[in-house]
Amino acid sequence: MFDVIGLHARMAPDRLAARDLTLDLRWSYRELDALVGRLAAEMQARGAQPGDRIAVLARNSVWLVALHYACARAGTIFVPLNGRLVPSELAALLDRAEPVLFLTDDENTPAIAAWQPALLRDFVAASERQEPLREGHVDPASASLILFTSGTSGRPKGVVLTELNLHHSASNFATLTRVSRDSIFLCEAPMFHIMGLVTNVRAALMLGGAILVSDGFEPGRTLARLSDPALGITHYAGVPQMMESLRGQPAFDAAGLRNMTALVTGGAPHSPADIDAWLQDGLPIVSGFGMSETGTVFGMPAELDIIRAKAGSAGVPTPWIETVIVDGEGVACAPGVAGELKLRGPGITPGYWRDPVETAKAIDAAGWFSTGDIAIQDADGFFWIVDRKKDMFISGGENIYPAEIEAHLAGYAGILECALVGVPDARWGEVGHLAIVVQDDAEIGHEVVIAFLADRLARYKLPKHVSLVDRLPRTATGKLQKGLLRESLVGTA
Repeated sequence: MFDVIGLHARMAPDRLAARDLTLDLRWSYRELDALVGRLAAEMQARGAQPGDRIAVLARNSVWLVALHYACARAGTIFVPLNGRLVPSELAALLDRAEPVLFLTDDENTPAIAAWQPALLRDFVAASERQEPLREGHVDPASASLILFTSGTSGRPKGVVLTELNLHHSASNFATLTRVSRDSIFLCEAPMFHIMGLVTNVRAALMLGGAILVSDGFEPGRTLARLSDPALGITHYAGVPQMMESLRGQPAFDAAGLRNMTALVTGGAPHSPADIDAWLQDGLPIVSGFGMSETGTVFGMPAELDIIRAKAGSAGVPTPWIETVIVDGEGVACAPGVAGELKLRGPGITPGYWRDPVETAKAIDAAGWFSTGDIAIQDADGFFWIVDRKKDMFISGGENIYPAEIEAHLAGYAGILECALVGVPDARWGEVGHLAIVVQDDAEIGHEVVIAFLADRLARYKLPKHVSLVDRLPRTATGKLQKGLLRESLVGTA
């Protein structure tokens, strides 16, 4: 298996590996290796067997990182959960994962359905009594991580990632963004996402660099940390909205950030105009593209001239990713012709947790993963994501699946039918606009709909706009035309 923590504990035992800015604690590689080993031993002491799931509902911390690596060492599967979800959503994910252990960092977290939480800090304290479990052989092709993402059918899908997948994803990102043993990452993206847990963490630790873990993004505080020469931060990754929030701070001074190797954006498109503003300040704002199922796929070089010439591009493919763009018949498209992007390689998920139907839909017999994104490759080999084949849209870096929201409103008294689409928004990139057709005597509006959904969905999934419409646009065969609906709603809120 790829136990890089144990490796660096022998190669550079006293080198800084991790610092928790919230807990005000730090670990050398020797100390982090011991922490990982004790947590793995504590899992085993509580009866966890290889293949068992360990679910965690917690804010970012080095403890969370160590627990992730401890699962790999013990052969268990790490399942980080999104703290923004409401209890009914969390219960559905826990029912899917069936963890043998459910940890939380909040002592006020109640039992979620049948799942009784234990405190993460108590688990860490208990592990102090254990003799550290040293690295042993764990099949790199076995499941190591499950990241839950909403499905197009409205049912959550658990993306399974193996240690082999995670190793290649980290290697791909490190290659694109010049990560080395001298790199220092500020880790603020939430660790229930691929960016927060894999991109930010594994790329640095794989090469013997260091991570500074924060409990979350606060624009003023984040800017101060990135500008602090004593911290020496070289890499920072976040969604475009986070980057633009940094630029909007009164204390923003580009000179304080020029020590950085790369500011990396992903999770949503970054507009060429915003990219140019960073370039004018002499700062390498590096766009990229990836998914929970694939890890890092594309990335821009950290070269100002190339970024300027290709502003808006997702970049070039990583070394261990095969790409093909196909038309509706599955035939490869020529450069400059748009089609669906498909991917293959050792970083690609083997499938979805206990969901062979969705797995078969996503991955064909030859191992090609269908992204559902429409892309173009230019003559220089740079890729451009131009549209989405699916209805999913991205709001503030979070994937929003309309089917999930629409399913909650199915059968709601007074609503004949409804449809949610993403519309442009200056702050969040896109937000949800819900169109509903109501019965003649029904008194249903924005406040009623939001109040109903608020107890069933995380806040970031709630539609920002609700419009009453006479009918939803459909084809002659009755198929909903979301493209036309979106066009009719843009600018009406």
